[in-house]
Amino acid sequence: MSKPVPPRPPGWNKTISDLMAEMKRGDRVSMASPELDWAREYEREQIPADMRFPRKGDVYEALEDMAVHYMTAWAAPVTGGGDGLLKKGERVVVDQPATDPRPIGTYAKAVDYATLEERMVPESDRNAPRYGGFYFYFKTAELNQKFRLVHED
Repeated sequence: MSKPVPPRPPGWNKTISDLMAEMKRGDRVSMASPELDWAREYEREQIPADMRFPRKGDVYEALEDMAVHYMTAWAAPVTGGGDGLLKKGERVVVDQPATDPRPIGTYAKAVDYATLEERMVPESDRNAPRYGGFYFYFKTAELNQKFRLVHED
């Protein structure tokens, strides 16, 4: 059973990205509860009430060319990644169920996986013995603003 999270301090306005930036600068050594819970709660509150939350099986189409960050999976305790271009009309599919009914974001894979993998992921990574594929993480607001929902399960 998890420990209850104490109430968020008045005026708390940090996001998970803010906490990560603090770690990068050396202002903090880790990210953990309760600050991580407060950041997630704050981010969720910033999502407009009329936005649709992503669900497993949803397919989204990019409305414009956009720079994206991708992550790489490995048969090792490490995650890699890089930056690439998702072109207008390219599609991603939410391939995992949400862990929360109102997620602040979700993981997705390219519908045309092989084409995007070849374009984005360096050949040295793709051919590495422990390479396990690539995927994206999109915030809920980003999916609603920069993509069009073309299929829902």
